[in-house]
Amino acid sequence: MRFIHLSDLHLGKQMNDLSLLADQEAILEQILSITEEEKADAVLIAGDVYQRATPQAEAMALFDRFVSRLAEASKKVFVVSGNHDSALRISYFASLLKTAGVYVSESFDGRLQQVELRDKDGELSVWLLPFVRPAQVKRFLPGEKINSYQDAVAAVIRNTRIDPARRNVLLAHQFITGSVTSDSEEHMAGGLDQIDAAVFDGFDYVALGHIHRAQRVGRETLRYAGSPLKYSFSEANHSKSVTVVDMEEKGSVQVRKIPLYPVRDVRLIEGKLEELMQLPYSEDYVWITLRDELVPPDARVTLSVNFPNMLKFSIVNSRTRQDITVLATEAMENKSAGELFCDFYRLQNNDQLPTQAHRKVLDKVIRELEEAPYEAR
Repeated sequence: MRFIHLSDLHLGKQMNDLSLLADQEAILEQILSITEEEKADAVLIAGDVYQRATPQAEAMALFDRFVSRLAEASKKVFVVSGNHDSALRISYFASLLKTAGVYVSESFDGRLQQVELRDKDGELSVWLLPFVRPAQVKRFLPGEKINSYQDAVAAVIRNTRIDPARRNVLLAHQFITGSVTSDSEEHMAGGLDQIDAAVFDGFDYVALGHIHRAQRVGRETLRYAGSPLKYSFSEANHSKSVTVVDMEEKGSVQVRKIPLYPVRDVRLIEGKLEELMQLPYSEDYVWITLRDELVPPDARVTLSVNFPNMLKFSIVNSRTRQDITVLATEAMENKSAGELFCDFYRLQNNDQLPTQAHRKVLDKVIRELEEAPYEAR
């Protein structure tokens, strides 16, 4: 049986208030094509379907179209809720969806949810575990000692009857110790949400969600699929992909990745203004860092000709201790000439305000310009 493992779609996500729905729709189209080309039997979606627990209508409609097309192509679909999702919303119409071969994590009752499949190699169980917190598990398993996420997940698995003679696939959304993270994920301080990989030893393949970089954790068959798109500049060097899992007879699992190619990439670009203006036009989402010692006040506007989707702009030179980000959304038209000068001075001089002497000179120049006849300006 062949599975396509996905996770962390984060439909409805924005970067710097810019909607990524068009990018997400394009990447889902690519995934649909891969699913057909690979002749996959099922798709595993390991949580964080949406960016927030109350997704906008457009995000829900996009997911509906994606899952509907998979079902129409006779692909089984398995979905668990992640920490960004509302478990209740994900579980809506769960019973009805089963008739279309779509299995979503239902209301958590202290045990794993099981779906039984069969192929030429025999019986196979897919187990669904939505994102759970210790307090949730403790409510259903009061006899268990549960003080951590590790305790909670271990207790759930221990209280579920799993046939070790069968092939068992687990779909879960949790943070496994040793995973390589990025800035676009949520984690608890002190690593309290971490779970040891050994908890999942009883499963032939564990399809994980929550971490945005595709990776294995320990063994080859305990994997994060990663997000299909880059959702922060900390992911700029990630290579996005879908994971293809071939489940053959018990003990034989083959795993490979197929790369994904976004309409617009997320990139970090740095250099001097003249050099950057020689680069080809790009609609990628970029963070540009200028290295010039003297930066023209209209540098951002100049660069936006080549990079219309510049989301962040910084300057680093010998006079700055660290890069100072210039906010594109600032209402410059509401500032006086003196205030604009102060902003520019701080940008060029390590975030220091101009001295009183500087302000006196500036005020004198501005006053002279205002009092001069129009023809002399």
